[in-house]
Amino acid sequence: MGGNDVQQVGAACGREVLMYNVREVGRDIWWLGASDRRLELFENVYPLPEGMAYNDYLIMSEKTCLVDGVDAAVRDQFEENLTHVLAGRPLDYMVVQHMEPDHCAIIPELLRAHPKLKILASAQAIRMMGQFFDVDVASRTQAVKEGDTLDLGGHALSFVSAPMVHWPEVMVSFDAATGALFSADAFGAFGALSGNLFADEVEWERDYADEARRYYANIVGKYGPQTTALLKKASALDIRLILPLHGHLWRQDFDQLVNRYVKWGSYTPELDSVCIFYGSVYGHTAAAADILASRLAERGVHDVRVYDSSKTHVSELVSRAFQYSTLVFASSTYNLQIFDGMDELVQDLAKHNLQDRTVAIMENGTWSPQAGTLLTRQLEAMRGMTLLDPMVKICSAVRKDSLAQIDALADALVASLGT
Repeated sequence: MGGNDVQQVGAACGREVLMYNVREVGRDIWWLGASDRRLELFENVYPLPEGMAYNDYLIMSEKTCLVDGVDAAVRDQFEENLTHVLAGRPLDYMVVQHMEPDHCAIIPELLRAHPKLKILASAQAIRMMGQFFDVDVASRTQAVKEGDTLDLGGHALSFVSAPMVHWPEVMVSFDAATGALFSADAFGAFGALSGNLFADEVEWERDYADEARRYYANIVGKYGPQTTALLKKASALDIRLILPLHGHLWRQDFDQLVNRYVKWGSYTPELDSVCIFYGSVYGHTAAAADILASRLAERGVHDVRVYDSSKTHVSELVSRAFQYSTLVFASSTYNLQIFDGMDELVQDLAKHNLQDRTVAIMENGTWSPQAGTLLTRQLEAMRGMTLLDPMVKICSAVRKDSLAQIDALADALVASLGT
């Protein structure tokens, strides 16, 4: 191909690369986010079958202000978006609400590209910034606290402390002019966004509510009292937009999400029904779990779920435990311990501070059953757990006496339900 050919191809393709993807989501508020559909594990722990969205926002007022940043994986898209919306204007401020690297990876580049940029954050976030990055924290940052305000001219951000939702330095910001709550990791969800940024543009209840719960239970769930405290503060604000750092944005039907957060933060179940988790080596304990589920259905219990703790990722099981009022743990004895997947589940529930549930146990063993005793010990150590009798005790395989125990447990479970 000759030089003239190259020039002709260049002319045909156009000379200017326009890769930006932005949207004005409120008056003078631009979404600059991006999604990573290649990431398989969030925080290298939680499966992401639908990827992950990283939201951040630029306020274009008399002064310009970026609210939070993005993960390194979407750095290029962010830079395209920011450059396009700024359109040659300087970036005056950046508000860092949360110093986790998936929202702050671009701070060093921003400081280099915008020499007059001032970063506002909590004092603890500024200390963390100096730990993560080799940047001139002293001259480029300003500490703010609850009650402080950043006047941008036409918009003013008021800062609200939100410690342990879900890191200690976290704050959220409120713009009274638009009613926009920049909520940091609160009200987030797993999953990429596909053009429809707002929850009212999708079938959120059907397609996304489960991933919002899985996100909350595993990322924020340990900190229920802190979540409840933030909800109380937010209830005093005239909120017309909720702009989280992950998941969909909200401009209507706030109760659809907020009511869930009220329940999740107080460890109140969404469903008055039974979720059965089992760990089974050769299928005998699994059979017992399925028989119990059928007995419950025969007694009129709806929405029963059964999960194999060896197959379903523990983050999904934790999410369901937050959702359900009544939990059954059915475990084989393995190396004189609780079966591995079940052991991981119960430990994770304790780590995430799950409480105030009705629980029951099914134990299986061939020569020295221990799972029931060990499960009892772990569950009784958790706050507000009501342990039902009887414990079903299976010797290797389900037999006539096992069925009688399962029937008795089904009766006890039905009696414990509010329906």
